[in-house]
Amino acid sequence: MAEHNEVAYTTAEGNDYPAHEQTYEGFIMLVKYGTAAVIFILAMMAIFLT
Repeated sequence: MAEHNEVAYTTAEGNDYPAHEQTYEGFIMLVKYGTAAVIFILAMMAIFLT
């Protein structure tokens, strides 16, 4: 059977934490500005389409 040892992510090779953090920050920025854009579009629709 396969051994189910716990993976040590801090010692695993190939982990690029700065790149991971940069990607996460970019994702958070995208979500923040995307949400603001959707709110703006909905507000403009509420004003001009009623």
